[in-house]
Amino acid sequence: MRAGSARRDTELTAARARRRRWTRAAVALTAFAAAAWAVRDVPVALGRQPRGARADRVRRSPQFHAGAFRNPVTTRTLLPGSGRDALWELFFGRQPRRPTGTIPVLAPDAAPPVGRETAPAAGRAAGGPGAGPPPVAPAPGPASQLDVIWYGHASALLEIEGRRILVDPVWSERCSPSARIGPRRLHPVPVPLDRLPRLDAVLISHDHYDHLDTATVRALRRTQSAPFVVPLGVGAHLERWGVPPERIVELDWAERVSVAGLEIVATPARHFSGRAFARDRSLWGSWVVTGRRRRVFCSGDSGFFDGYATIGAEYGPFDVTLIQIGAYSAAWPNVHMVPEEAVAAHLDLRGGLLIPVHWATFNLAPHGWADPVDRLCREAAVRDVRLAVPRPGERVVVDRPPAVDGWWRSLG
Repeated sequence: MRAGSARRDTELTAARARRRRWTRAAVALTAFAAAAWAVRDVPVALGRQPRGARADRVRRSPQFHAGAFRNPVTTRTLLPGSGRDALWELFFGRQPRRPTGTIPVLAPDAAPPVGRETAPAAGRAAGGPGAGPPPVAPAPGPASQLDVIWYGHASALLEIEGRRILVDPVWSERCSPSARIGPRRLHPVPVPLDRLPRLDAVLISHDHYDHLDTATVRALRRTQSAPFVVPLGVGAHLERWGVPPERIVELDWAERVSVAGLEIVATPARHFSGRAFARDRSLWGSWVVTGRRRRVFCSGDSGFFDGYATIGAEYGPFDVTLIQIGAYSAAWPNVHMVPEEAVAAHLDLRGGLLIPVHWATFNLAPHGWADPVDRLCREAAVRDVRLAVPRPGERVVVDRPPAVDGWWRSLG
C-alpha cells in the first residue's frame, strides 16, 4: 500500500511539474506573440537607406562628410550625462503632461471648390474612414490671399496664391514605428486624410516619426497625385512605401524646385535624422515657399543658429513663419528651440505673423503640455511679435489672423 501511494505521489508531483512547465511555456509563447504583434509593422516603418543614384547624390552633398550629414555648426543631439535625468523627468516628472480637458478641434471650413477639382477618396486613409463621396474642400483664396490650417504638431496646410502645400503630415494615432506602442495623440486629427482637398505638393522636413509617417505617406500615395518634396536621402523611405519615383523630388540645401507656380527652396536647419540605429544618413531642413507676392517659412525641427538671419536676408521678409516651439529639454538644447529662441528666429527671418507648431499633439519631452505656448506668448509680447495660436483645424487668414484668446489655458 505504501509503495503504491508513494508511486501515485511521485506521478502526481511529476504531472504538476509538467503542468507548470507547460504553463510557463504558454505564457512565454503568448508574451512573444504579443510582442511580435506589437512590432510587426516596424520593419516596413524603418524605411530604407539610400542606394544607387540616391546614394550617389547623398555622397556628393556639401553637407555629407565621413559617412553622415552634418550641421552647419557643431551640434550635440544629447548632452553628455543628461540622458538619465531627461528620461526620469519624461516618465516620472510632475509636469502636467496632458490637458485635464478636451483640446478643441475644429473641422476646417468647407466651401465648393472654385475652378479646381478635388482628389477622389480612395481606400482607407490613416486617421479616418475611406469610403464616401468625394471631399468638399475649402477653396484656395484669391491670388493675394495666404491661409494656414494647422492640423496639430508639425502638420499644416498652406494655401498660397491658389495652391495648396501640405507640410509634415502625420495622421496616425501614434508617432512611432509601431501602430501599437509609442507616443499617442492628445487630440484627434481635425479631418480624415482622404477628405483633404487636392494638393499641389507635400513637404517633409526630415525622417523622424513625428514628421514622416508610413501610413500617412501610403494614404497620400493613393488619394493624391502631388509630388513629395523632401531632403536628400528621404526619397529612399518613400520608395520603400510604394511612392513612384516620378513623384519624389529630393533637394539639398539651397536647391529649389518650381511646383504649380510656386518656388520651394530647401534651407538649412540644426537637427539630425534617423529612424533606426543608423543616424544622419538622410538630410533634414527647413522650407521656403514663395509665390508671386507671398512668402512662407517652415522651420521643421531645429536648434537655434545664425542660419536664420542668413535665410531672412536671402529669402525674406516672410508673410508668415511656422516655427517649432515644443519638445525641448536641457538635455538636447542644440536640436530643438525653446519658445524664446523661436521668437528670436522669427525676428531673424524677418517674419510678419508667427504661427507656433510642434506642440499640443504628442508628449515628446519633459515639459508641461502647454508650457511652450505660454512661454511663447510672454516672449512675443515683450518683443512685439504678432502671433496666431489656432486650435487644431482652425484656418488662419494671414492678413486677418484671429486674436490670441488663450484657448488652452482652461484645459489645465
